[in-house]
Amino acid sequence: MTKSKADEEEYWNSSKFKAFTFDDEDDELIRLKESRQAVNSIRPLVDEDDDEDDVEKVSWSGEPVGSISWSVKETAASNQRTDREPAFPKIPTDTPSLSKSQSGYSLSSLFKGKTKGGNFQSFTDTFSESSVRLYAPELRKPKSEYKDYVSDWSPEETIQRLQQGKTAPLEKFRSLQDKLLLLDFAVSAHDGNVITAVLIYLKRTLSKEVLFRELESRQTALRHFIHYLTETKDQRLLLELLRALGRTEDVALLQYKEHLSIADENKRRDFLKSCLSLPFSAEDSAHVQDHYTLLERQIIIEATDRQAERGGKVEIFQKFPRRASILNMPLITTLYYCCFYHYTEAEGTYSSPLNIRQTFKISEKQYFVTALAARAKLKAWLDVDALFTSRNWLGFTRKKSPLSFHRVVDILQKNSAPTRVLQDYVGLVEDPDTRISLAQKHKCHDIVINTYRDMKDRQLLLGYRGKVGRGSAEERKIDELLNNQQIRWKN
Repeated sequence: MTKSKADEEEYWNSSKFKAFTFDDEDDELIRLKESRQAVNSIRPLVDEDDDEDDVEKVSWSGEPVGSISWSVKETAASNQRTDREPAFPKIPTDTPSLSKSQSGYSLSSLFKGKTKGGNFQSFTDTFSESSVRLYAPELRKPKSEYKDYVSDWSPEETIQRLQQGKTAPLEKFRSLQDKLLLLDFAVSAHDGNVITAVLIYLKRTLSKEVLFRELESRQTALRHFIHYLTETKDQRLLLELLRALGRTEDVALLQYKEHLSIADENKRRDFLKSCLSLPFSAEDSAHVQDHYTLLERQIIIEATDRQAERGGKVEIFQKFPRRASILNMPLITTLYYCCFYHYTEAEGTYSSPLNIRQTFKISEKQYFVTALAARAKLKAWLDVDALFTSRNWLGFTRKKSPLSFHRVVDILQKNSAPTRVLQDYVGLVEDPDTRISLAQKHKCHDIVINTYRDMKDRQLLLGYRGKVGRGSAEERKIDELLNNQQIRWKN
């Protein structure tokens, strides 16, 4: 599509682009010539000292300046001068400040080896003038701090550094005397971490015989070392140490504790049986024997009860399914389990509570509390009542308890005993005030009324009449007592 002449002129006049003309080439040529003249005008300023280029410049040794040999010698001379200079020169206070106008040096003279005055000078000499050199002084540290960078500390200084949390290598102390000094200073410092650090170093660098011998006379360090071996579970070295010290009972107890790591109950039982021959004290030997006997009995009871539970023929296992295995449970837990599931069994069986009480010599009070809690949990109130019933030599029965009846009431109440059961035992509390408090708490109205009657306190009885239900049996009972002429009230 062609444009008209008028449109083309309007395009070139309105656009930022201009149409090509032959005059543009002339303008470019003029600008190029002006640039060349500017460059030529600068050259005389740079080459003002180049008039002497035809003269050969030589140093005092007769070698041309700028040659390879001249450069090597100049470098060596500069190094020698630097070596002879002091390490920390003083800064002259009267050093004049250098400026471009006052300095006798130019950029071209520095590289050509001469000054504006015409004297030849090397590049290194130019910067080695004392009036030009500036030095930044290095501040020295106090002499007391230089020991942080060396390792010539004494044993005492080493312990002090360890206490301060600083690094202090112990490997430099190689003689036995120095190592024992380290240990003694660590003990004197009363710092358990430092003592342990030194003991670890001694353990690594001394033979067991020497270490055990030296620790025997240092009881504080010995206790720390035993604790360290216990925490790190180094059983082998700990057993060797205890044997070397002649502590046979500790060795036996340490071996006995290994049963904790045995998961299988049959293997644990066999291990406990092997521990019976270890040199325990008389008391510890009895405990180990009881432990073995208890685990052996638990294995038998567990196997029998698991089979009965799976068979589904035993009623108590159906009403109250077992929540956990009895294996490895404590003695009192085992007694509670047997009182719960096997309370009526004959004394000759392994699971009989009476058999367990006799075998392990459980006290009457402990047996009573355990059996009471188990039977109250089952709401077996007849069995609970039988626990308190005793007969004298005349055949009369009465309620007797190795516990205070106040504690008995608490146990029964925690197991949701009904009021009719609670009031039988609240009435057996000896202290009147405690009895009234418990009776009011558990709403045993008859106990409160009878206690006020026994106290012959008419006013308290009248006050309590307002707390019982209107028209109830308790209100009628209070009215009968108040109208009884045979009672001599004290108020």
